[in-house]
Amino acid sequence: MRNSTTEEAESGGGVTAVTRALSLMEAFALGEPALSLAELSRRSGMHKTTALRLARTLALSQYMVQTEDGQWRLGPATGWLGARYQAGFDVNNVVEPTLHELVKLTGESASFYVREGDIRACVARVEGPHSVRHHVRIGERLPLDRGAPGRVILAFSGATGAPYEEIRERGFHLSLGEREAEVASVAAPVFGLNWRLLGSMCISGPSSRLSKAKLEKHAKVVIRAANQLSYALAGSKSAATPKAVSRWHP
Repeated sequence: MRNSTTEEAESGGGVTAVTRALSLMEAFALGEPALSLAELSRRSGMHKTTALRLARTLALSQYMVQTEDGQWRLGPATGWLGARYQAGFDVNNVVEPTLHELVKLTGESASFYVREGDIRACVARVEGPHSVRHHVRIGERLPLDRGAPGRVILAFSGATGAPYEEIRERGFHLSLGEREAEVASVAAPVFGLNWRLLGSMCISGPSSRLSKAKLEKHAKVVIRAANQLSYALAGSKSAATPKAVSRWHP
């Protein structure tokens, strides 16, 4: 026989406490380092005492952390969970076909980068057909604040400032000699489950071959490829879909 506790714990086939805990963690928007208990309560639709109890429970497993001024932020366990998800999808079957298509359409090398702390790492790469090209090794770690792929990751991770606002508005970024003097690139964001940023996809090559006009032309191809991959990974359009992605989606 079901008692009141069991009935309270189960709602719509799920466990209410788990659903509420997830809602609490999902209250954070991109770029928000911490939230007050009152704001967590407001966004999650929970009473403060319930939100506090759940936050303290999540903190025991490092999914949330309370700051010195009493606010709450996501804990390191959420990062580990995201990294496990990221490592769990099959790059060869999901990302590489899109990179191959980008190489075919643009004639330039294509790469997929993810964020690892304060740097970006190349996790997939397909070389272009030209003998003169920009070389990057899979696993190579590069700066976030220089080059189109890193700038895109920062922008869609919530970085502040006019340049990043412009990238979020456009939905892409192009770079001419920003990280290396003779290298040009154009990149767009790729999103995963629940429209959370996974990384950035780009094409790159020597600036002698990739002028600003050619990069802007290729930008449409890169955006389309990144958006198609995002919809394949994230599912259908929702309130969480970034405006830049919605605008460019056919």
